[in-house]
Amino acid sequence: MIQKLLHSRARRFAFALLAAPVAVAPMLATPAQAQWVVFDPSNYAQNVLTAARSLQQITNQITSLQNETQMLINQARNLASLPISSLNQIEQSLQRTQTLLAQAQNITYNTQAINTAFQNQYSAASMSGTNAQLVANAQARWQNTLAGLQDAMKTQATVVSNLGTNSAQMSVLVNASQNATGALQATQAGNQLVALAAQQIADLTAVVAANGRADALRDAERSAAAAQGAAQRQTFLTPGAGYQPGSAQMFHSGN
Repeated sequence: MIQKLLHSRARRFAFALLAAPVAVAPMLATPAQAQWVVFDPSNYAQNVLTAARSLQQITNQITSLQNETQMLINQARNLASLPISSLNQIEQSLQRTQTLLAQAQNITYNTQAINTAFQNQYSAASMSGTNAQLVANAQARWQNTLAGLQDAMKTQATVVSNLGTNSAQMSVLVNASQNATGALQATQAGNQLVALAAQQIADLTAVVAANGRADALRDAERSAAAAQGAAQRQTFLTPGAGYQPGSAQMFHSGN
C-alpha cells in the first residue's frame, strides 16, 4: 500500500515536470540535498517589459535634460554682451565737432549775438555818420566774413578727419554684427551702427551750418556795403552837405 502511494506521487510529480513549459535544472546546494529553481516565462516577460518602459522613461528624461541644456546655452548666447564698443570714439568725434562750432569767431551761433551785430554793423548806414565810423563798420563786416569762411574751412577739415575714424569703426561694427553669437550682441552692434550714422549726420549738419553761416556773412557784407555806398553817394550829392564847388588850379604857374 505504501509503495503504491509512493509510486502514485512519483507519477504525479513526473507529470508536473513534463507539463512545465521550461525544463528545470537541478541546483546542488549540498551533496545530500538538491534545490530546484523554476523559471516563469510570463513573469520574466513582465519584468522585461517593465525594464524597457523604465529605460524609455530614462531616455526621455535624458533627452529633456539635453534640450533644456541647449535652451540655457542659447539663452546665455542671446544675453551675452558685445565684447567691443565704439561709443567712446563716436562721442570723441562728436565732441570735436561741437567744440569747433562753439569756437566760432566774432558772430557766434547765438540769436542774441547775431541781432546785436546786425544792429551795430549791418544796419542802414547813417548819413550823419563820420567817415571814420563808416570805415570801422566796413572793416568789422569784412572781419566777420573772413572769420566765417575760416570757421567753415576748419569745420570741413574736422569732419574730413573724422571720416577715417568712422570708416574703421564701421568695419569693426559690421564684422561684430555678422559674427554675433546671440540676439543681444546683434542688437548692440546695430545700435552702435545707428549711433555712428547719427554722428556722421551731426558732422554733415555742422558743415552745412558753417557753410551757411559763411555765405550769410558774405551776403550781409555785400548788402551793407551796397547800402553804405548808396548813403555816401546820397550824402555827396546833397546840396550844402556834399560837394562844394570852388576854384582849382590845374597847372603850376611860375614867375
